[in-house]
Amino acid sequence: MAVSVSILTVVTALHLLAFVFAFGAERRRSTAVPVPDQYDEKTFCKYGTEASTVYGMSAFGLLLVSQALVNGVTKCLCFGKGLVTGTSYTVWAIVFFVVSWVSFLGAEACLLAGSARNAYHTKSEGIYKGKEISCAVLPVGVFAAGAAFTLMSLIATILYYLAHSKADTGGWEKHQNDGINIGMTTPSEAPKQQNTEFNKV
Repeated sequence: MAVSVSILTVVTALHLLAFVFAFGAERRRSTAVPVPDQYDEKTFCKYGTEASTVYGMSAFGLLLVSQALVNGVTKCLCFGKGLVTGTSYTVWAIVFFVVSWVSFLGAEACLLAGSARNAYHTKSEGIYKGKEISCAVLPVGVFAAGAAFTLMSLIATILYYLAHSKADTGGWEKHQNDGINIGMTTPSEAPKQQNTEFNKV
């Protein structure tokens, strides 16, 4: 299988967009402060923007599409005609395959958990000028970890695709060359074969 520039371009673009959304989600995390109710002596949590949840889920979807594309092209390393054994490209393909999946799952877990936690709002109320309620907010660094895992996934996925393409192409060329060598005879060898068959008759 030859390396496809279009596949590399699409995968890189999807990963970079996912990184941008994850980074933006970290910057736009929802904040909350307890404020007094204007009608009674209770307090409630007032939350800010919900953009972080949208950014996080967008990054989640983009990363999922990119991972599905690469593994669909390479048959997820488990299907297809297989790779050439005993080569360094095959070993690196397996290594980067594992790293790409670990980093992908780490990024998706951070993005999904961060989006869900960011969307959660404290509904209870507290007593004004008494014991204030604690407003639930997303801790710092969850989306940032997702962005870091996304970059790691990008590097590992590209290296996996390149190594897989090299190993797969090597196997195709090997079998093709074997078939050519078996089926071909040089012009100088053809008369010798005809004379041998004539003597046998």
